[in-house]
Amino acid sequence: MKFLFKRLNTKSLRQILWNLTLISFGSALCAVSINGILIPQKFLSSGFVGLALTIHYFFPALTLAWIYFSLNVPLFVVGWKIVGRRFFFYSLAGMVIFSCAVQWIHVCVPIQDKILNALLAGIITGVGSGIILRSLGSGGGLDILSVIMLQRFSIRLGSTSLAFNAVILMGGALLFTLERALYTLVFVFVSSYVLDIVVTGLSQRKTVFIISPKWKEISEEILYKIGRGLTIIEGKGGFTGQNEQIIYAVITFRELVEFKRIIRRKDPSAFVVVTDTLEVMGNRIGTQPHW
Repeated sequence: MKFLFKRLNTKSLRQILWNLTLISFGSALCAVSINGILIPQKFLSSGFVGLALTIHYFFPALTLAWIYFSLNVPLFVVGWKIVGRRFFFYSLAGMVIFSCAVQWIHVCVPIQDKILNALLAGIITGVGSGIILRSLGSGGGLDILSVIMLQRFSIRLGSTSLAFNAVILMGGALLFTLERALYTLVFVFVSSYVLDIVVTGLSQRKTVFIISPKWKEISEEILYKIGRGLTIIEGKGGFTGQNEQIIYAVITFRELVEFKRIIRRKDPSAFVVVTDTLEVMGNRIGTQPHW
């Protein structure tokens, strides 16, 4: 019993350290983008970092880290009530780590071209934010709102970010210049796209429907060669009126090539539909985030 308790404690400790490592590494990348590119180029940013940068440009005496920390306080009340305590505590740690990273990490990026700066900043920020959201928490700010929208309405993280940041961009165009807002738009678009890839894109699932008279042979190949479960749906042809057996399966992107080979080998004339999935819940094939 003591051994089991000790093992559970060790496992929990490793999980905490792993998640804090993800948050720290992601925050460091975001800090490199902010201090190395966004501030020197006078770009804005997305979410609460964008709000903090706007305030910082008007009041340079206020540090960006302190402004960002202060803006996050109301969101953590919402995160506690809606998302859950585990996410709250990890995000609280993430907010502190993120603020410290922005305060202390300063890396010079020797690129002069503004559009290249916007692209590079978008890539670095997207990867950093994605790594943070691969943990059990977030770095605060818009990450919390994005997770809430994903939890409640299945809206992609990047989509929430783009919609919310439209207000930031319009404000930037009015308060500063249209050129600065357009460079920021490039940055926000790239970072949102990379964010989706890092968080969900690499584990995206495909839904497959197969209609074939050789459905039994195809099913056996899928079950025993690919090792993927499936469901047989009873159907009827709209024109012929004949009963049809429809194979329904959810597979990974990597399995798609082998899936097609099996179908071509067993029945080249089979009717096949492959679609992307937004979210899948399940132990073996599920992609639902852990927030």
